[in-house]
Amino acid sequence: MKTRLWTAAVLAALVFAGTASAEPSTSDQQRIDEELAQAEATLEGATEAAREAALALTETEELLPAARDRANTARGAVAAAESLAAIAGDEADTARATYRGAVADYDTAAGEVDTARAELGDLVRLSYQGAGIMAVNGVITADDPFEAVARMSYVQELADRQNAAVDEVVKLRQEARDAENDAEVARDAAEAAETAATEALETAEAEAAAAETAERELADLLDTRTAALAVAEDEKEASLARYEEVKEESERIAAALRDVGSGHATAGSQSGAAGARLLMPVQGWKSSDFGNRYDPYYHVWQLHAGVDFAAGGGAPIVAADSGQVVQAGWNGGYGNYTCIYHGDNLSTCYAHQSSIGVSVGQWVDRGDRIGAVGTTGASTGDHLHFEVRLNGSPVEPLRWLPGCLC
Repeated sequence: MKTRLWTAAVLAALVFAGTASAEPSTSDQQRIDEELAQAEATLEGATEAAREAALALTETEELLPAARDRANTARGAVAAAESLAAIAGDEADTARATYRGAVADYDTAAGEVDTARAELGDLVRLSYQGAGIMAVNGVITADDPFEAVARMSYVQELADRQNAAVDEVVKLRQEARDAENDAEVARDAAEAAETAATEALETAEAEAAAAETAERELADLLDTRTAALAVAEDEKEASLARYEEVKEESERIAAALRDVGSGHATAGSQSGAAGARLLMPVQGWKSSDFGNRYDPYYHVWQLHAGVDFAAGGGAPIVAADSGQVVQAGWNGGYGNYTCIYHGDNLSTCYAHQSSIGVSVGQWVDRGDRIGAVGTTGASTGDHLHFEVRLNGSPVEPLRWLPGCLC
């Protein structure tokens, strides 16, 4: 019995432990969010369909291990709960049988008490009716010693029978009381076992439902993964073409800025040397870095020519330094795009704006509002794509901005 109860307890612990561990942790969710943000940044230049497919694929790949774990845990929990229910059911059957036996023992003991009481009652009645006095008189009036001894033996036998009957009643009454106690204990055990069996069965049913849900989630993720891979493959050629277009556009911008630089002897106080000398163009947080990115879906490298600052749509964008606006308008994947030439071949450019507040040829002072944050062009959310270009070529913007990015 102890072994069976211990097994039931272990199985119950496994059921509840498995259920608790199935939930994804906060750190896992944070990691998934970071992976998605990185994928969004990497795929900014791809086609919209390719971006959506790749993001679905990224999220699916991140969620699949946890989904598999949940499904496996749910299967184990179902098996444990079903075993627990079976053990509890067996315990309930055993307890009920024990209860029935205890009730039968009590009924037998109660009957024996009634019989013993009846016999004792007969002896008591004989005593009250004078049988004992008559026996004593018979001994006194005996004609000889042998007859007196015989009559005395009868008296002793009558007394012994009466004492034995009293003892028997006391003994049987105790046995009946014990049998009654056993029956109550067995009844309580049976009720507890039935309750445990019911709870175990309900747990098994709940775990089975959870397992079905986990299996469906896993199947849906696998379907999403398959569909995303198919779309990504279909969009490969178009996305690679978009990457090439972005690269060519960046080169055209570089050439145009070099031409501007060659036509300006000095338009400001810039020396071309890096340093924390530019003003932060927007109040936001850095969401993506400058540098080459590897697209794991199409296996190509592409240059992210600036640094991204996430900010609310419509947030003001200011000129990082004084200079002349040399580009202001729509520019393909850059969306609404503005470039300011600061002199000595140094320019800053601002992409994906929701609106542009300056025009080509206009002079702006450091800190002047030149536009607003948006998500135009090849963008996956409101942010400012900020570029620093030296002699037309993009360089690391963070080397020119305050270290606090404030």
